Amino acid sequence: MDPAYDAEPWSDFAAGMAGAAAALAGLLFVAVSINIRTILSGPGIAGRAALSLILLALPVFISLALLIPGQAEVALAIELLVISAVTVPSLGYLVRPAAHAEEQPLLSRVATNVVPAGAAALAPVVAAIGLLTESLGGLYWLPAAVALALVGGLVNAWALLVEILR
Repeated sequence: MDPAYDAEPWSDFAAGMAGAAAALAGLLFVAVSINIRTILSGPGIAGRAALSLILLALPVFISLALLIPGQAEVALAIELLVISAVTVPSLGYLVRPAAHAEEQPLLSRVATNVVPAGAAALAPVVAAIGLLTESLGGLYWLPAAVALALVGGLVNAWALLVEILR
């Protein structure tokens, strides 16, 4: 079977991503705990921390769905749709303009929040539809989702750890 439509060949990728993303989410918790007073006192900064946490947790949940042994492709597609059903509204709420600190420039907000969040949340939907219809590249959308989620989460974690103190 084509690996685009079969979860089994993705197990090594999923195991690596689950561990890496979980470690990065832990880093975010350290960053937030170090700067908790500043994060809570600034407008929009707590939302950026929540956005980062969801972006770093998304690859963990995608990976966990891929790692379930012997499941049918239909079950995996449903799991990916459920993951997106939870993350799309959450990320949409957190990337809205009112959720951000006014000092974050629009281009920065779009590049570090809107694009990674939108693509990371919607790519599993495309992967699920592709898995069900054996089209659209199937599971090959998941590395894009994971990469964009990690980039967005890491950039925001850096801002919460270092840039917030400037």
